[in-house]
Amino acid sequence: MDATAWALIGVAVVAITAAAGAFVVAFRRSRPEPRPEPDATAGVSAETRQADRSRAGVRLEPIQAGTPTLVEEVPETEEEAPVPAPVASDAVEVVETQRVVEVSPEEAGVTRRQFFNRAIGTAFGSYLGLFSLASLAMLWPKLSGGFGADVVAGAINDLRTEVFNPDRTVTPVYIPEARGYIVPAPDDLGEQFSDVGVVAGGLMALYQRCVHLGCTVPWCESSQGFECPCHGSKYDMVGEYSAGPAPRNLDRFVVEERDGDLVVRTGSIVQTPRAASPIVQYPQGASCIGF
Repeated sequence: MDATAWALIGVAVVAITAAAGAFVVAFRRSRPEPRPEPDATAGVSAETRQADRSRAGVRLEPIQAGTPTLVEEVPETEEEAPVPAPVASDAVEVVETQRVVEVSPEEAGVTRRQFFNRAIGTAFGSYLGLFSLASLAMLWPKLSGGFGADVVAGAINDLRTEVFNPDRTVTPVYIPEARGYIVPAPDDLGEQFSDVGVVAGGLMALYQRCVHLGCTVPWCESSQGFECPCHGSKYDMVGEYSAGPAPRNLDRFVVEERDGDLVVRTGSIVQTPRAASPIVQYPQGASCIGF
């Protein structure tokens, strides 16, 4: 998975978080807040409340519009206090009328609920789009170029010039696109390398991954071999096992010559077991790791 795929996945995660936050805010604001029941006695003085309690035993008749109404007096008892008679008054009837006026959607505008619904829909749609792009970027096969395809390492003559040093030592040429090293091929490779297509123009391509646990194996100039810093596996200049916990030799790529160029077929990897006897001398100097 490359950096582009990780970036798309990160954007998708941010979109999911934003959509969830917008949904929570919209849900909370759409719920009506409970209103407390109004207190009918709020603001009423204590004298008024006492007067209302003293009207026990008084019966009031309904008031007719335009007609004076008298209150029937109830005989007082010794415990009850006299109640003053109400003043006759005319009843006034008030009628409230409501008129409903319909407005167009253009005049009403967008409500808060519509805004949040559209925002949530947009965020969710963006998330689905980004997730689809990230999935395609991760799963889409690389049909040309890069690791897994045929990589042109360069002209064979130029590679041979770079590999061999004037003092007869070797310095492998690293090809980043192929994730491997170009090394010279000995004249006698043995039976395990015959008819497998790992040699072209006197050169071979070794996979940089250690066969033990997959660490990248660097080149050690002093010992003229590949030495893994993770667990101490060591290989000679042609990738043969020499020491450490590695179960076999370094893996090799199938190579071929095309119009004078060395082509590394990174999609074709050849595995070989440990050789009974080494092909080249190793080590030729001090080791680069302390194992």
